[in-house]
Amino acid sequence: MKKTTPYVKILVLIFCIIFSLAQFKYGVKADQTTSVLKESSVDAKGAVLMDYETGRVLWEKNGYNPLAMASTTKIMTAITAIEEGNLSDTVTASAKAASAPPTKMKLSKGEKITLKNLLYALMLQSSNDAAVAISEHIGGSVESFCDKMTKKAKTLGAKDTVFVTPNGLDSGNHHSTAYDMALIARYALRNETFREIINTRSVSFKSDKKSYSITNKNRLLSEFDGANGVKTGFTGKAGHCFVGSAKRGDLHLISTVLASGWGNKGKEQKWIDTKKILNYGFKNYEYQIPFKQNQKIGEIPVKKSEETTLPLLLKDGLKVCVKKDGTEKINIIKKIPSEITAPIKRGQKLGTAEIYINSSLTAKIDVIAEKSIEKKTFYDYFKDVVKFWATKKFIP
Repeated sequence: MKKTTPYVKILVLIFCIIFSLAQFKYGVKADQTTSVLKESSVDAKGAVLMDYETGRVLWEKNGYNPLAMASTTKIMTAITAIEEGNLSDTVTASAKAASAPPTKMKLSKGEKITLKNLLYALMLQSSNDAAVAISEHIGGSVESFCDKMTKKAKTLGAKDTVFVTPNGLDSGNHHSTAYDMALIARYALRNETFREIINTRSVSFKSDKKSYSITNKNRLLSEFDGANGVKTGFTGKAGHCFVGSAKRGDLHLISTVLASGWGNKGKEQKWIDTKKILNYGFKNYEYQIPFKQNQKIGEIPVKKSEETTLPLLLKDGLKVCVKKDGTEKINIIKKIPSEITAPIKRGQKLGTAEIYINSSLTAKIDVIAEKSIEKKTFYDYFKDVVKFWATKKFIP
């Protein structure tokens, strides 16, 4: 057997050092490349991995527990302003906006600046004064604007979110959950203007008083393949938080980490937690289309018609995000009557199909008639009687 040369040993040592450095920088640990991501391997107090396309939660750790969410709040601030405001509007900064605590762009009272430029400062630099100026411009007051945000969150399906501040600073009952913040991000990411703003690396602009140069603080954009959002956050109550988004191929995932830690360790840990969660998702999940639009799923008996059965179709197809290893089972339960009575129109809704992934209800799809079926007429019944007697044999 040949002995290992010193040169080979040196090369192996260099490789191990490089791999270790990569682990440190990108937060790569052994369990993220397996089919299991343990809660204990993620420091965040609350965390969620959500599929962007379907909204399915793929993994969570205390994902529905109420927690402070710091400046990830600004995701809702931004999308509300984009939807209800005009990007070219001129916003005048109030004394309240100018007095907001750091991080801030240092607006002065009476300074005039466009809403779009305030949104850049809000989402790239996390400017608290920009958030106040935006909320007063759109809502008339901070309180009114926050009420709008809370109501909007509920319409999106948020389970436990209350906005008290537009910038995420700790105040009163201001809180959300990892699930709700992922849900809100999913909604906001559908907006082209929102996506354009959050993916801008740096931007320069002017107000009526001074010039600004803003740099995006989202490290994920440069450190993670496919990253396309979203927002950092930190307060003393919330700790370090981050809502992230990335797309590889056709798979688009959203992650939320709340309270990944405090101090310098927490500041770094939010990136480690986020990359670990997203890597787990890209490693283990894929899209499948188990049901197609107008797919036949059986037949149903028909009464009072010349035709005795009617084929049933799914009105819509279904795209799901499931594990690549095939361990998740997709089941369909049809909620339809035992029989139907003519007349029936083509495309008429006859029931629903409930789609389950394992034991979790994932979707409901309308079940419709494949074709129209006419009701029997008096003449049809008369023909039946004639046919019956014509074929009946009598015993002499």
